[in-house]
Amino acid sequence: MIRRNWLLLTAQFIVLVVLASFSARQPAKRYDIAAYGAVADGQTINTQTIQATIDKCSAAGGGTVVVPKGTFRTGAIFLKRGVNLLIEKDGVLKGSTRPEDYPQVATRWEGTEQQFTAALLNATDLTNVTIEGAGTIDGSGEEWVELARQARLQEKGAVSTTAPRRGRPRLICFQNCRKARIANLKLNNQAVWGLHILYCTGMVVENLTIRAAHNIPSSDGIDVDSSRDVRISGCDIDVNDDCISIKSGKDADGLRVNRPSEDILIEKTRFGYGHGGVAMGSETSGGIRRVTVRNCVAEADNWAPIRFKSQPSRGGVVEDITYRDMVLRNTRQAFEFNMEWRMVPPVAPPAQVLPVVRNVKLINITGTVTAGGRIHGLKDSPIENVSFRNCVVTAQKGLVLENVRGLDTSGLKLTVAEGEAIVRRDAQ
Repeated sequence: MIRRNWLLLTAQFIVLVVLASFSARQPAKRYDIAAYGAVADGQTINTQTIQATIDKCSAAGGGTVVVPKGTFRTGAIFLKRGVNLLIEKDGVLKGSTRPEDYPQVATRWEGTEQQFTAALLNATDLTNVTIEGAGTIDGSGEEWVELARQARLQEKGAVSTTAPRRGRPRLICFQNCRKARIANLKLNNQAVWGLHILYCTGMVVENLTIRAAHNIPSSDGIDVDSSRDVRISGCDIDVNDDCISIKSGKDADGLRVNRPSEDILIEKTRFGYGHGGVAMGSETSGGIRRVTVRNCVAEADNWAPIRFKSQPSRGGVVEDITYRDMVLRNTRQAFEFNMEWRMVPPVAPPAQVLPVVRNVKLINITGTVTAGGRIHGLKDSPIENVSFRNCVVTAQKGLVLENVRGLDTSGLKLTVAEGEAIVRRDAQ
């Protein structure tokens, strides 16, 4: 009897294993948005159809929602549990320019938690979600710019209104996700911020091509915001703000949340035009630590490939940052550290503890630039322990130092055409 029961249990276990193995080998079920009614004419607003397809996929246990060849206009869409998104070659998700197509959602925008405009593509509270393909996500950013210009013209001489202005939609936002991945896509003309990684853990970003016209304001390529264990590799970015920015909240609200960005690797990436290559800040309130940027190229008049920026009101500690094996090709500056960046009135009062930048390693940085740049700390919080190793840079003008302590320039060979290579303007 015991032997018979044992044999029965063993047989049942084998069947379960075989079924599980068979199930694991089955391809994820595909849900083609065109088959469910989406129209690829570049004009029809497909928001409801695409969202219904995502909802159906999730309700059935998950699978892959597919954007086939064609241009599909849509407002904000929201991925759901078990749903991955595949945009096939010559497939385009193109953002609507109607504000009503983007609801207000709970998120963080520019360092402050608030109700703000949903992104075109939203992934919130998801695990193991993937967005990939050889296609394109287009934010219609130049159309938003033109609409804003027309609105300004209409407002001239008109009666003022108290109606709230809605923010432009980010292109993609991963919020509070774990083990997520985005790969191989073309991201074009975000209306504002391209890829926003907010409160995420274990994020992989691979082989994205990100382009924004140079008249689209705040069109950052990638913003890593209070997230950890993030890897960005093989991307090519040319935008009208920082190509990549690492953030952790702003001023009082950022200090309240107190959530750092940490353990971040950025590698094998090209930075074209942009205000920065990889920037730390300016939203530094929750802290930024253990970031490595390596094997990257900056060119095409990038303003500052190696960039740190904050304000006295921010607070937060930025530490253990390494840039290594980078080539600079005719960028405006090599190095920019500015702890009084963009002090535009009204200026928030200084934080109780001023922002700190310390323990920065610059290794094997080579190339030609217009200026060495600037390392500018605060009088009461100098930038500490920046070291250069095997750095060879040719510039028209030198590197200006203000409020810096523990600086090691023994590994920096800076050749300049005008003036001194290193100009010290403080007594530190």
